[in-house]
Order: sequence, then C-alpha cells, then structure tokens
Amino acid sequence: MTAANPRKYGLIAAAAVMLVDQVLKFWVTDILDLPARGGYGIAVTPFFNLTFTQNFGVSMGFFHADTQVMRWALVVMTMAISLFVAVWMWREKARDDVIALGLVLGGAVGNILDRFRLGYVVDYADLHIGSWRPFLIFNLADAAITIGVLILLARAILLRDKAANLETN
Repeated sequence: MTAANPRKYGLIAAAAVMLVDQVLKFWVTDILDLPARGGYGIAVTPFFNLTFTQNFGVSMGFFHADTQVMRWALVVMTMAISLFVAVWMWREKARDDVIALGLVLGGAVGNILDRFRLGYVVDYADLHIGSWRPFLIFNLADAAITIGVLILLARAILLRDKAANLETN
C-alpha cells in the first residue's frame, strides 16, 4: 500500500484491539478465574478492580438480550454496524480517522466474538472512587470503541472549525 492509502493503519488498529481484547478476556476469566471470585474481584489499585460481569446488553446496559432470539438479533445488529464501520474505514482517506474507525471496528468485533461464543460480553474493568462507581464495568473493546468515537467527534468539530476559519480569512 502506498503512503497515500491509510487502510493498513485501520486494519492494524482493528486487529490489535480485537486480539488484545480477546487475550485479556481469556486472562481474566481463565487464568485469574474472576468468575469464581465474585464480589468486587481483585483490587489492583485503590480505584481499579478486576471484576467479572456478564453483559447481556450493549453500551450502558441498553438492549438487554434476555432470550436467544434477542441475543442473535443483537449479534446481527452489531455485525451490521461493524460492516458499516468497516466500509467507512475502507473509504476514508484521513489517516487519523481511519485509525479511530479501526479502534471502533476492533472493539466491536471483540465484543461480537464474545456474544457469539458465550451469549454475553465479558466485562472486567471496574473504575471507582471509594464506593462510587461512575462507570459500569467495561472491557478493552468498550474503551477502544469510546476512544475511537471521541477521536472522530473531536476531529469533526476541530476540522469544521478550522475550515470555517479558513473561509472567513
């Protein structure tokens, strides 16, 4: 691929996120055996625990899949969204946007693999301040999706403002 074609960066980001996500999920479920520990799992720092939870929904617990039909509907819906992101990534020309889309795609695929294999997504990252938990328990895939979306939004806003400034000068 030429330097003008940033696809490889998006593919590398997607593959790296998906692979590291799956390795971490294996590590917390099988090596550390978090499911057997219950409660708040393992305290890593005063503000971070490794805590196993099964997420039957999507972000923020929305679209909770209580039945097999709902589970597979969620798989199909998230696969369709992932396909949209992959096509967008493939067509995108800006390297930074391609990398951000790769983060989103890799995270989505990591969570789809869980839902496909297990029927739920493995979540384990528990950030807290004392007993206050500002976030639901999440995983690397969720973090990659969030970071990718934030990069896309920030770039869209900043580039729009930059273009508006160029037009007025």
